[in-house]
Amino acid sequence: MAEATVFSQHTPQGTASPEPRPAAPGAGREPHSAAGAGSGGLPEGFEVIPGAGPAQRPGERPTLRLREGEPEEPPRYAPEWLRLREPADAAARSAESLDPLRIRLANLPSRHGGLIVHDLGCGTGSMGRWLAPLLDGAQHWILHDRDPYLLHFAAVASPRAAADGSRVTVETRRGDVARLTPDALIGASLVTASALLDVLTREEVDTLAAACAGAGCPALLTLSVVGRVEITPADPLDAEITAAFNDHQRRSGLLGPDAVGAACEAFAAHGATVHTYPSPWRLGPDHRELTAQWLRGWVGAAVEQRPELRPRADRYLAERLEACAAGELRVVVHHSDLLALSRPTGGAG
Repeated sequence: MAEATVFSQHTPQGTASPEPRPAAPGAGREPHSAAGAGSGGLPEGFEVIPGAGPAQRPGERPTLRLREGEPEEPPRYAPEWLRLREPADAAARSAESLDPLRIRLANLPSRHGGLIVHDLGCGTGSMGRWLAPLLDGAQHWILHDRDPYLLHFAAVASPRAAADGSRVTVETRRGDVARLTPDALIGASLVTASALLDVLTREEVDTLAAACAGAGCPALLTLSVVGRVEITPADPLDAEITAAFNDHQRRSGLLGPDAVGAACEAFAAHGATVHTYPSPWRLGPDHRELTAQWLRGWVGAAVEQRPELRPRADRYLAERLEACAAGELRVVVHHSDLLALSRPTGGAG
């Protein structure tokens, strides 16, 4: 059974809520890439925050597990990485999705007590911090993640008020969400996730679509990679690194850059109306730390997939990091947001 904890997000005036503390130097880091220098990873001296780099081994899952019976594994997403990417995530998510979402939420069957939002693979709660203050009405967020450390951060740093000042509360659920059935989502107003679809299999995406359709609730699934990267100035190796990274993302049956297309098909097959919106990261001189970590992880995954790239990739990465530090590099990492509007059902009320 999943462990559940409920938090009221109102603190006495003048009392600060605890915030995630920055990691100590070197805390939460691997000595080299997540792959390890001996297995085609990054060269000596190029550290990467867990979560920014490639998977520890083929088939390893991120913070959210959808399968029953998988053994517990150490968390691989450092709060430091999630904190670093949060401003870029917030700037990238598409505001265009909000109007159709608000219309659908307003037309859902009446719910006493406000909206019930399930956030899957919530990490440190960045999705709630972005979305809850943009929606009117009281909200209760149910945060799902396998990592209790991240769930703690998500709970204490969650927003306290909706757009109209209504109360926002949060509940955390740790454990396996393999039983993501319509029954598990009874009463749900909305399902959200961020950077999740691309680390699921086709079967898991279909399970998610079926559960949302059965519960009659919409789903807002943001920041799925689509396999396109633009770097200025360009380098002849850009295309090879991109292709190798995309193949790495597809390991062990995961969807990677094919996730958005697969999700559109799955939700449409279950009767939902599906909209997609571009949500690119646009990284420039003001994002040097994030860009550097992203570069290390991106190149590391490509080299893990194609070890023969390593001699050229070492040179490539060193030059890219030097240009980044000098404020001379600009990167666009393309993502898509998906809004699936399932038909409301009587069971959703």
